[in-house]
Amino acid sequence: MRIRRAFVFLSLACAAGMALAQPKGDPARGEAKAQACAACHGTPDRPPLPLTPWLAGQLEEVTVLQLVLIREGLREVPLMAGMLDKVTDPDFFDIAAYYVRQAPARNASKPDPKLHARGAALAKSMGCGSCHLGDYSGQKQVPRVANQKEDYLAATLKAYRDNKRAGPDTSMNGIMYRAADADIEALAHFLAHQNQ
Repeated sequence: MRIRRAFVFLSLACAAGMALAQPKGDPARGEAKAQACAACHGTPDRPPLPLTPWLAGQLEEVTVLQLVLIREGLREVPLMAGMLDKVTDPDFFDIAAYYVRQAPARNASKPDPKLHARGAALAKSMGCGSCHLGDYSGQKQVPRVANQKEDYLAATLKAYRDNKRAGPDTSMNGIMYRAADADIEALAHFLAHQNQ
């Protein structure tokens, strides 16, 4: 497991260097290249499929990094297996440029006051804002989680807790270690309702 994490970290560092060295993507080209993405990740008029994240408004570095990790087999997403095999790094930058210019999703449902308050307290005690920023809009390779889909957030947080997913480092695994399902549900509910 340590060797895999070291390899993931090295790959992430290389991807970060690549991101800085690459020219910025073209959103017009990205729109055409992202047509296949919309089937699962949704459009401004249609939400993503269950357990699938919104890409609208996501940071460019985050999108490029995740696409590279999936293509290289360092992040397992069974539904995307093989889909990115022939997609180039410049394509990823174009797709990311397209999505970052879209308005981030807004949650249409009303939050549960008790669950929202519990999630807010957990986000504060777990220090979520130290990396994802105080408004949870993300920075650099740390994703925007504000108003992300609640089911996707809960599943992702459980995957970090259960060591089924790793980030650029092991901080998310450490933070989520031993988090109860009920805490994860509250945290996901809070983060998914940031536009209220």
